[in-house]
Parts: sequence; C-alpha cells; structure tokens
Amino acid sequence: MDQINVRWYVEDVCAHSSPVLIAGLPGVGHVGKLVADHLVRVLSAVKVAEVTSILFPPQMYLSEDAVLRLPRNELFFAPESANNPAVLLLAGDCQSTTPDGHYLLADAYIRIFEQLGVKRIYTLGGYGVGRLVDNPRVLAALSSSALKDEVLGAGAILDKDEPVGGIIGLAGLLITLGRLSGMEGIVLLGETSGYLVDPVSSTSVLNVLEKLTGIKADRTDLTELASQMMTEVSAIASTIQKNNTDDLNYIG
Repeated sequence: MDQINVRWYVEDVCAHSSPVLIAGLPGVGHVGKLVADHLVRVLSAVKVAEVTSILFPPQMYLSEDAVLRLPRNELFFAPESANNPAVLLLAGDCQSTTPDGHYLLADAYIRIFEQLGVKRIYTLGGYGVGRLVDNPRVLAALSSSALKDEVLGAGAILDKDEPVGGIIGLAGLLITLGRLSGMEGIVLLGETSGYLVDPVSSTSVLNVLEKLTGIKADRTDLTELASQMMTEVSAIASTIQKNNTDDLNYIG
C-alpha cells in the first residue's frame, strides 16, 4: 500500500469540476463533518474520488454487513441546479494522526483540487470554548485580506486573537497551501463546547456558508439533530440541578 492512494470513480473529470470546494472532516464537535455530510446528502452529490492512506489512524470501519474497510476520505460533486451552484465536497472518516501526515495529505488534496478546477476552498470546523453555547459565533480566517468584507457581510467574525493558538489540522493547512497554488480560501469555525457532537454550531456555520456560496440546502435533518441535542442537554442540566438540590436538602 502506498503512503497516499487516490482512486477515481469517474472517467470524465472535467464533467465533475467546480471552482468551489467545501471541506468538512472530523474535528472539534464534528461541526464541519456534520455540514459536509449533510450537503452530500441533500445536494444528491456523486462520488468522484476516494483517498486512503497509511497516514490515517489504524482504525477499520464496518459496513452494514460487518465487513471491514479502510478509513477513507471522499470527494463528491454536486451538480448545478435551479437553486444551487455546482460544488465539490470533501467529506470522510478522519484526519492524519501525525504532523507530517497533515502536510502530506493536504498537499495531495490540493493536487486533486487542481485537476478539478478549484479556485476557492471553504474549510469548516469547530472552535472549542469549553462550555455550552446557545448562539454560536462563526469565526473566520482568510487566505487574503481582500476577502474580509465578503466574509463580514456573511455574518462571520474576524479576530486575530481567536481561535487561541491558531488553527490546527486540515482546516488551516488547505487554505494556506491552496493559496500557494493560486486558490482563495476561507476557514469557518463554529463555536462549540468541544464535549459533544454539535449540530447547533453546524447550523450556524451553514448559515454563513450559504450566504458566501449561494447554496440553499434543505436543512431538515440538521435542524432535527440540533433540536434533539438541545433537548438532551436540557435534560442533563435538569438532572444535575435536581441532584444538587437533593444534596443540599440532605445536608440541611
């Protein structure tokens, strides 16, 4: 097995090209992954390519029939429709387990994007703040200051001090390496506790992404997930409050 393996699922690459690429892989709160997976479903995207690598974690995944497969990231193409522009989507199972791996994989993705005519990259992720957030902000980072007004107009926030410590992983690397290959790029990070899979934060990120791209995607599934999460969090908070009250009554 080679270090990085790319398998194409289409013969006519040009017919599946787009200037816009949206990437959302597992990370803090799975914020970006939830958005990317959601868009793959609702935009009826078709699989264009698959990337497997020894740089991924040695964690095999099971099919519905309990058949093992390698971890993989997949590239999808959503064709233009009456309501949406054509876009490419990078979604999948994981990121690299090593610093070197992040760089090598990011470079491989950029080479694929070049073949597919990508001119602008959006990377999506979460920004862990260590507490529950009712109305998550969406923080942005840019490949160029020329994108500032566009991003602010879409409702994102630009702050050189946040995220604290910068952006780790593919979300930042794709934008930085893409710029070296002549691609514009925008990172969108939704505030999240970092403790839970967070569809509420994902919805906030999708709101900004739609304004930037012109995508109008059905969000029923994502909204239902967010509602379910808020119900579960509320139930946990109520239980904690009741337990604390019971403890105080016992002590008193």
